[in-house]
Amino acid sequence: MQLSLNNNSKHLTAPSIRQFSNRIKGIKDCINLTIGQPDFPMPKEVKAAYINAINEDQTSYSHNKGLIETRNAVSQYFEQRYGFTYSSEEIIITNGASEALDTALRSIIDEGDEILVPGPVYAGYIPLIKTLGGIPVYIDTTITDYKVTPEALEKHINSNTKAILLNYPTNPTGVILSYDEVQAIVNTLKNKEIFIISDEIYAENTFTGKHTSFAEFEVIRDQLLLVGGLSKSHSATGIRIGFLIGPEYLIEKLTFMHAYNCICANVPAQIACIAALNEGLEAPQYMNDAYIERRDFLIHKLESMGFELDAKPEGAFYIFPSIKNFTDNDFDFCVDVLENAHVAIVPGSAFTDIGKGHVRISYAYELNALKEAMRRLEQYLAQNYNS
Repeated sequence: MQLSLNNNSKHLTAPSIRQFSNRIKGIKDCINLTIGQPDFPMPKEVKAAYINAINEDQTSYSHNKGLIETRNAVSQYFEQRYGFTYSSEEIIITNGASEALDTALRSIIDEGDEILVPGPVYAGYIPLIKTLGGIPVYIDTTITDYKVTPEALEKHINSNTKAILLNYPTNPTGVILSYDEVQAIVNTLKNKEIFIISDEIYAENTFTGKHTSFAEFEVIRDQLLLVGGLSKSHSATGIRIGFLIGPEYLIEKLTFMHAYNCICANVPAQIACIAALNEGLEAPQYMNDAYIERRDFLIHKLESMGFELDAKPEGAFYIFPSIKNFTDNDFDFCVDVLENAHVAIVPGSAFTDIGKGHVRISYAYELNALKEAMRRLEQYLAQNYNS
């Protein structure tokens, strides 16, 4: 006997990226450039704090919002790094940025609510919105260098719009927003009765200048929920530490949603987070230095092979070139590259239909692996697309 789940469970399928990654298992010498997993070890200060917390038996529950020491460290970090202040009562420590997003959306969405999502977009957002009864409304950013604009917002916001979900630097394009671009979006949204959810998990992986956070603008504070964490900045994907930050009137309610989900975040990881934000502040920079070298190599190599780049990535660790000079079927292209060149990259259509005709390549992998992958890809193109 098999019982039925609720109707919205039909939206729960394996993420497209994971589906593609699973194809790799049968290819022994495959170079996998699909996952956004930094290849650096977690900083030693963070490791030591995690280990010490376990050895000292700091493994019981914390406050639902998180240890006060951890929340204070997050508050001080954002004040020193970006110049805005949230109190410890306005911060929830979550089990990764994913749980922060889940908590925010689960608390906001009513059946039929429209959530604006600039695309191409991280594929994990969409099933979550749909399983909660929300309707994702895509904003095509391909004609504006992958940046959402005030004009596009005005065109899409209506009486059914509940929230906009932003992600800069972006996955999959690596595009960032300048201060002026963020300010223009803020000026458009400040008088709209909608939530602004800003997923800034890649904030520290900004290569040009300093990341501009939406939280720097006081005028939207009552509308804004900020999502962040340590996964990308400190190569700490596995210890699952994220932040959900917002005005106290929202955070008090969101704390209940978070608590009923998981009670509290991993406590040894919360203690490691304090070390990351106090002693491990230099970690993102040495990682970024390597990412920039890898990015520049890929830009040069991909363009020399005939790929086209609509916008130069200035953050995160992804590049999103067009394959229009070869084919318009990105899925079949990636399958063929995997099976014949033994290189795994992600079809752009995994990031909604707006991403069709592109591929995403993660350069969270060491340079020698990227060089060998490009050698194989170049050989594949020569054999299949040279006329």
